[in-house]
Amino acid sequence: MPFQLLSRLTHTQAVFLMVAVTLMWSIAGVVARQLESAARFEVTFWRSVFTALSLLVILPWWRAADRAAGLLPDDPASGRLQRLWGVQPGARAFWISGVCWSVMFTAFMLALTFTSVANVLVIMAAAPLLTALVARFAIGQSLPWRTWGAIVAAGLGIVYMYGAQWLGALRDDSVSASALVAGTLIAACVPVAASVNWTVVQRSQSHGQRIDLVPSVLLGALISTLATLPLAWPFHATGKDIAWLALLGLFQLAIPCALAVVCARALKAPEVSLLALLEVIFGILLAWLGAGEAPGHAVLTGGGVVIAALVLNEWLGWHSRRGTPRIQTLQSEGRHHGPRP
Repeated sequence: MPFQLLSRLTHTQAVFLMVAVTLMWSIAGVVARQLESAARFEVTFWRSVFTALSLLVILPWWRAADRAAGLLPDDPASGRLQRLWGVQPGARAFWISGVCWSVMFTAFMLALTFTSVANVLVIMAAAPLLTALVARFAIGQSLPWRTWGAIVAAGLGIVYMYGAQWLGALRDDSVSASALVAGTLIAACVPVAASVNWTVVQRSQSHGQRIDLVPSVLLGALISTLATLPLAWPFHATGKDIAWLALLGLFQLAIPCALAVVCARALKAPEVSLLALLEVIFGILLAWLGAGEAPGHAVLTGGGVVIAALVLNEWLGWHSRRGTPRIQTLQSEGRHHGPRP
């Protein structure tokens, strides 16, 4: 069974699989540029629908394989929702995490309809640093000076990137400054929601409550579907649009999210964080090659500062972070697995 094979990944296999995961994540921008008539909220609605449907099918098979491999406890007394899909209706953190995922799903696709793929991806890349900042003030986690420096550098890079583009938009009537501002603010909702998500889950796990992240993704997709349905109606998407969005739901969210959890079992937290940055590079490159959306000088300069700050922060903390707690996605007796925010 494929899921059982994935539970025995070597380190090298996990690295290559994580690279494939980032490549799948990065197709959202170029695919969004292929849509013909789907409106803003309709784009989010259809992608969330297909993500939810995909996870409803994938999760029962995957969880059964994990129980067979001893990665999940086999408790026949657990409810059907928890046994098949990992739903934890009694856990407040589970619901908060689901709401955060729904915000990320919705804001990401909306932002792509206002501004460039590169702008959205660079803003999203700052999520780990924002998470560290939120955790510092919300749950009292201390931050080393290298992380404070990375936060300042990344902030300056983002300010330069958007400041230069906004000034250029004011001088160029063909560029909408309001759309740039709207896209920036909407895109910023993604790392904000991500930082709240990881902080809430980490706080819950530090208090002994296990939150499985993939079922939270399923909940987020369901919430996003219900929230955007009234705004998406009446539908205008063509059959081709729906096919593209079905591809995103399955191959850009459902499958890579599940595979990322598997990779995190074999990779250290800094490795996951560094490899995840490939999404920014792949995403910008695919949008350039597949949709002719070339990044400007401001994006390359400001985005380069953000990525450099992230890479340097992770590299400097490679050894010092070995003993820090990680987000747990699956837990069995004596074993803990999961990606770091």
